[in-house]
Amino acid sequence: MTISEMVAARAAGALQVGRAARSSKPSAAAMAAGAVLLAALPFLVFSSVTDTLVNLFVLIALASMWNLLAGFGGLVSVGQQAYIGIGAYSLIALADLGVQPYLAVPLAALTCAVFALPTSWLAFRLRGDYFAVGTWVIAEVYRLLVVRIDGLGGGSGKGLTGLSGIDQTLRGALTYWVALALALCTIGGCYLLLRGRLGLSLMAVRDEETAAGAAGIDVRRAKLLVYLVSAAGCGAAGAVITVSSLSVNPDSIFSVQWSAYMIFIVVIGGIGFVEGPLLGALVFFGLQQLLADYGSWYLVLLGAVGMAVALWLPGGLWGLIRGRTELSLFPVGYHVRRPDAAG
Repeated sequence: MTISEMVAARAAGALQVGRAARSSKPSAAAMAAGAVLLAALPFLVFSSVTDTLVNLFVLIALASMWNLLAGFGGLVSVGQQAYIGIGAYSLIALADLGVQPYLAVPLAALTCAVFALPTSWLAFRLRGDYFAVGTWVIAEVYRLLVVRIDGLGGGSGKGLTGLSGIDQTLRGALTYWVALALALCTIGGCYLLLRGRLGLSLMAVRDEETAAGAAGIDVRRAKLLVYLVSAAGCGAAGAVITVSSLSVNPDSIFSVQWSAYMIFIVVIGGIGFVEGPLLGALVFFGLQQLLADYGSWYLVLLGAVGMAVALWLPGGLWGLIRGRTELSLFPVGYHVRRPDAAG
C-alpha cells in the first residue's frame, strides 16, 4: 500500500494509526507492578541482594545513555567514561562542600551537562571513526587533569564524606533506591524524548545527516541535545557508583572498560530499541554472576557471546523478539492497523 493509499484508507476509516501497540497497556501495567516490587525489595530481601542490584541499575542507566547517543543519534562514542568520572568527582567535591551526597547526585548530573557543552564543540568537529577515537582521547585528558588536583586526591583517589552518620542498613536502602530511580529515569527519559519531534529528528540524522539537514532538521541542535542528555545520565551513574563504593579512583572511574560494557550490553540487547539496553543489561549481569569465578575464561565467553550476537543477530536479542512477536514495551513509532484486525 502506497502512502497516498494509506492516507485515503485512514480518512475512510479503514485504517487506524496510533502511538501504542496492542501490547503496550498490559506491558505498562506489568512494568509498573515490577517497579513497585523493586522499590519494596529492601524490606523483603537481605542487603547483599540489593547491593548487587545497584550494579545492575547502573549498567541499565549507562547502556540506555549510550544507546540514545549511538543507537538513535548515530554518535558512536568510546569516551563516555569521561562523564562517569566527572560525575563521580563532582559528587566528591559537593560532599566536601557540605552537600548531602544523595542530594548531590542530580547536581553531579547537571555538572556533567555543563562540562559537555564546551566539550561538544571539540568533539563535533570530528566525524565517524575520528569522533569515536576523539571521545576516548577527551576522556583521557579529563583523567589526567583530575589526577593533578590535590584537593580531589590526586592519582590515589579520595573517599566520600557525608554518609558516616547514617545507619549502614538505611544507607544501603537509600543507595538502592537512588540507583533504581536512576535506571527508571534514564529508561523513561529516553522513551519520552524519542516519542517527540526530537526522536524523529535524531533517527533522521542517524540514517543520513546530509538529507536530514536538507529536510530542515537542525542537525547540530539535535546532536548537541542528545549529547548533553547522555553526559548527564552517565554523570548521575558515576555519582551513584561513588555513593555505593564510598570512594573514587581515577584509573577505575575513567576506565574505557565502562564504554566497553555499554557497547556490549547494547549490542547483545538490541541497538536502536529502548528495550535493548534493559534486556542486554540483564543478560550481561547474569553472565557476570555466573562466570565471574572463571578468571580469564569469563572474558573469553563474553567475547564469544558478543561476536555471536553481532554476526547472527544484528538486531540483538530484542530485535529477534520484536520480529517474532511484534512486542513493544516502549513504542516510539506509529502503528498502522485495520479496525477489524484480530488481536
